[in-house]
Amino acid sequence: MSDALQLILEDVDGTQLETSCTRFAVMWQGREVWIQQVGNNQLMIGVDVEDGDTEYANLLLRPLATNLVSLELEMEPVEAGDEGHVHGPDCDHDH
Repeated sequence: MSDALQLILEDVDGTQLETSCTRFAVMWQGREVWIQQVGNNQLMIGVDVEDGDTEYANLLLRPLATNLVSLELEMEPVEAGDEGHVHGPDCDHDH
């Protein structure tokens, strides 16, 4: 299975651009919201962490039956002593 995501970007005039990537971010309310595919056909959506944050959040989107998905919010504490390391969607730590 490929980790590549197929993206279709559309301008206000309807012009579409197709591309692919392994992950992408959307700027929303001043934060980067990262989206990437993880194992078992799950889509992970995670918000970047800033100084002073005590938790970080990841949303896991899992396909179910036709037209159904499961959405799970995972809140994880920012580990003390991880100086210089920011947890996020690209973090390889097991949750």
